[in-house]
Amino acid sequence: MQEPVQRPENPKTNGKSKKAKNGTKEQQLTHTLITCTKSGDVSGALAVLSDALSAGIRPSANNFNSLLHLLSSQASLDPALVDSAFNLFDQMLSYNISPSESTITSMARIACHKSDGGDLSFDLVKSMNDKFGIKPRLRTYTPCLSFFCERLQAEKAYEVEKHMDTMGISPEESEISKLLEVSSKTGNGDKVYRYMHMLRCHVSTVGSATSEVIEGWFTSEKAREVCCVNWEEESVREVILKNGGGYFGQGWLGTGEWEVKRAKIGIDGVCEGCGEKLRGVDLGEAERQGFMEKVASFAIERETKANFSNFQKWMETHSDYEAIIDAANVGLYQQNFADGGFSLSQQLDAVVREVKKRCNDKWPLVVLHNRRMVALSENPSNRELLESWKSVGALYTTPSGSNDDWYWMYATIRQKGLLVTNDEMRDHIFELLGNSSFFPTWKERHQVKYTFSKGRSVLVMPPTYSSVIQESEKGSWHVPIGDKCEDERERTWLCISRCASTKATHRTNAVEGTDDDEINREQNGTSLVGKRKRS
Repeated sequence: MQEPVQRPENPKTNGKSKKAKNGTKEQQLTHTLITCTKSGDVSGALAVLSDALSAGIRPSANNFNSLLHLLSSQASLDPALVDSAFNLFDQMLSYNISPSESTITSMARIACHKSDGGDLSFDLVKSMNDKFGIKPRLRTYTPCLSFFCERLQAEKAYEVEKHMDTMGISPEESEISKLLEVSSKTGNGDKVYRYMHMLRCHVSTVGSATSEVIEGWFTSEKAREVCCVNWEEESVREVILKNGGGYFGQGWLGTGEWEVKRAKIGIDGVCEGCGEKLRGVDLGEAERQGFMEKVASFAIERETKANFSNFQKWMETHSDYEAIIDAANVGLYQQNFADGGFSLSQQLDAVVREVKKRCNDKWPLVVLHNRRMVALSENPSNRELLESWKSVGALYTTPSGSNDDWYWMYATIRQKGLLVTNDEMRDHIFELLGNSSFFPTWKERHQVKYTFSKGRSVLVMPPTYSSVIQESEKGSWHVPIGDKCEDERERTWLCISRCASTKATHRTNAVEGTDDDEINREQNGTSLVGKRKRS
């Protein structure tokens, strides 16, 4: 009779099981705690750790953290379990095991199961930097902030937000919505106004839950009382323009009852609910200056300093451009085929001519790397075209060793103009800028994409309006709801304005006939056909 073949153990199964069975007591403890954590067995995990402590086994930081995380993830905890968690935390500290941010976050969540849990949770968060050298994260603050907001302890909630700010932690929609709701329910109109603008700064569009919070405020009795009876609309308009369009930011306007509708916005930016025209929101002047300085600083750090400084000086005497063209991007568009190459006459020149036509015959600035210039100039007809651009100040060649991206970006910001490129600006250069909240705003308002149809260039202009929270010079608000839409015309907005019968009278100056189209043109100079205003 043939003996059965002895098969080797599968190292991925039997070996692992054997290791847990025969390993050290510490390894067995870790394995059992992991099993309890995965199954949500709180009582089992506590019993295992208690037995280990009784047996003189020293738990690791991971053991403590696993159990505390398990306790913090429970929907409800009875007082005995909360006390057990704090005893475990004290035991952890007695072993000189330093807590991590996740440890404190777990304890902050657990603390909120006590009647005074908000204060206890906040005390833990406030002490973690000084006591343990740990910087809190947004999630560390969420338990105590939620605790105070749900119980309408508004002043304590504001203290949490203030502490977040001192630690450099920016709230997200969920946290701002909670602060807005507690302010609304306690009737603090000034705080509601502040958090409406905080939403505008941090969130492009709001979720349905936040939209209900906003609607709840504007339909409340207290909202009727926040007002400004007399104001000069033109003065408000000037502030809005200085801010980049889209918000006033200096207090409620109008008086009386608010009317809240859910409406669509037309392709021309006109609200179907109230007839107001939304704006393309750009950077404010202070943001623009800061952005320009940041780009220049990065460029000078990474380039030969004299090269970029020379360009800045050149721009001081060549400053009448409404559009900047990324020549490499246009010239190499869809040229990744066997005989493809830089298309000067058919692509770049076509875009230059189209932009010039749209700018009332004003030349754009073409930014081209010197290496390309030299190679293209070997062809006589190319050289003639490039020289013609250079003779009218429409061409700047970036020096060898330079990255032309810095040049066309700096020029566009400086000129408050439009940038013609299909570059999505996702590479390492733009990662340096992408962490700034104003970079996406700038990109949306200034980038012009292009394509070609039957040998002609087709420019794709920025949208006529921005899908962000907007406050008008009339005191009305428009709030976009939902995630990104494929077709913005399908998006639902909250349209919020004073009822017609209760609108306060306000004065306008001699420019009463100024319309929103002109505002959109003047606020940032991004129209290829309108006038540009610089400070």
